Amino acid sequence: MDGAERFRVATLNVFGLREDWLRRRELIAAGFAEFGPQLVALQEVVTSDSVDQVVDVLGDGYQIVHHAERERDGQGISIASRWPITGVHEIDLQLGPRPAGFACSALVTEIAAPTGRMVFVNHLPDWQLTHEAERERQTVAVARFIEDLAGDARVPVVVAGDMDATPDAASIRFWTGKQSLDGISVCYRDCWTAARPPSPGHTFTPENHLTTTAEVGDWELELGRRIDYILVRCSDHGPSLYVEDCRRLFDKPSGHTWPSDHFGVGAVLSPVTPTGRPVP
Repeated sequence: MDGAERFRVATLNVFGLREDWLRRRELIAAGFAEFGPQLVALQEVVTSDSVDQVVDVLGDGYQIVHHAERERDGQGISIASRWPITGVHEIDLQLGPRPAGFACSALVTEIAAPTGRMVFVNHLPDWQLTHEAERERQTVAVARFIEDLAGDARVPVVVAGDMDATPDAASIRFWTGKQSLDGISVCYRDCWTAARPPSPGHTFTPENHLTTTAEVGDWELELGRRIDYILVRCSDHGPSLYVEDCRRLFDKPSGHTWPSDHFGVGAVLSPVTPTGRPVP
C-alpha cells in the first residue's frame, strides 16, 4: 500500500474555555501536532472576536469552517481540513423543545481530497442521558441529508463527533446498520470496532479526573462510556475507506492536567485495501 494514500481523521470535544484552558491548550496543540490529522472535527470550541480555539490548537495550514449555531460564549462545532473545502452545509438539530439552550448541530463539508470528492461530517446531538429519542430524530435528519448529498455515487463519507450515545443505543445502532429508524436504514463502519474490537474504548470515563470533578462535579457517578466516534459510510459490500487503525487521543494527563473532559478519537484511513486494490 502506498503510504501517501493514507490519511488521518481526528475528533475531540475540547470542553470550551473551562478548567485551566491555557494549560489544556498546550496539551491539545501538542497532541494534534503529533497525530497530524488531515481532517478534524471539534466540538465545544469557542470562536469569538477575542478567541478562536480551533486556531489555538491546530495552528496554520488548515481551512476552517464553523457552524453558525453557537452558545452565548461562542461555543459550538467546527471542522478543519488540510484539503480544500468545496461545500459547507449546516443542519439544524433543534428538533423539538428539549434541545433548547444547547448548540446541538451537524456540520457537513464537501472535501477535495487528493483521491477525489469526500464528505466529512461533524455530528453533535443532544447530550442528556434521557434524550435518546431526540438523538434518534437528530441522527436520522443527518443521515437523510448525507444520503441526498452523496446519492448512489461511491463517495467516501466520514462522520465524526461526540455523539453522546453508547454503541448499544438506538442512534448508534442505526449508524452502524443494526437497526432502522423512521423508515430509513444506513450502514457505517465504526472505526474503533474495526481496529480494536476487544477494547471498550471509553472516551468519557472516570479514568479522566476532569470527567468527574470538572465544574460542579455533575458527572461524579459516571462509570465510563464510549460516546465519541469516527464512522465510515458503507456501500452494499463494505466501507468506502479501509480502516487501517483507530486509537484514543488525549487520554493521558500531564502532571495533574488533562487535555479535556473527553478523550479524542483518531483514525488512519485509506482508499486502498490491504491487498493493494482500490476500495470498491
